Amino acid sequence: QLQLVESGGGSVQPGGSLRLSCAASGYTLAIYAIGWFRQAPGKEREGVSCISSSGSSTTYADSVKGRFTISRDNAKNTVYLQMNSLKPEDTAVYYCAAMISSSCRGGGVHSWGKGTLVTVSS
Repeated sequence: QLQLVESGGGSVQPGGSLRLSCAASGYTLAIYAIGWFRQAPGKEREGVSCISSSGSSTTYADSVKGRFTISRDNAKNTVYLQMNSLKPEDTAVYYCAAMISSSCRGGGVHSWGKGTLVTVSS
């Protein structure tokens, strides 16, 4: 059974940076596209970024383009989300998910992590 565990969340000031990690156990991540999602209090869960199984293709929500970078190291069975120039509106619980496809096109989620909290405030 594939299990995903997020880490790297915490509290930072506006303009700061964090790197989130999504580590897999039970199965290789290499066959899955991996997405990052976030949910702020009182808001719907939204997609943030996605990376194809090989790492050759990436997508970003307009709100994070130019600030966030998704990457993966299949040898370490881990996907990362580098978050720079953080804003208060980035505050949310961040979740990683293994998609049912090897690409970020269409399909749904195969497995979810439990989330890690990111708080951006002064």
